[in-house]
Amino acid sequence: MLPETPSQTVGPYLSLGLPWEAGPVADPDGVRIEGLVLDRAGEPVLDALVETWQRDPPTFARGPTDDEGRWHVVVPLAPYLAVHVFARGLLRHLTTRVYLEPGGGGSRPRAGPARAPRDPDCQRDDDGYRFDICIQGEGETVFFDV
Repeated sequence: MLPETPSQTVGPYLSLGLPWEAGPVADPDGVRIEGLVLDRAGEPVLDALVETWQRDPPTFARGPTDDEGRWHVVVPLAPYLAVHVFARGLLRHLTTRVYLEPGGGGSRPRAGPARAPRDPDCQRDDDGYRFDICIQGEGETVFFDV
């Protein structure tokens, strides 16, 4: 019997298969959601990949972080987005949700049900929504075990 193959991490990424035809823009007339992907020390993760999708309307957007750890998508407004985060050092992708509460007046996204609107890293601004993703440590985003 052969020994088990050691685990591999999900990054860094090769460009083969990474580009998505529409990239981070699933709906040019949609709402922009942007943020940073941060590591345990609060430093930006420069080679992460963020995928978002929603059921109604059916939408998928994918984009890598840039040289400052920023990511963004432009999607139709919906109650929430499902989010996968892939990054160097992770053995599996991380899954969370960004909740959007349309209707103005303090509407903003929030991470998972346990974080509610108390999450200070989430905010609505004139350009859309901001949702920073902290992979680990203080202020860690709520991730689901799916």
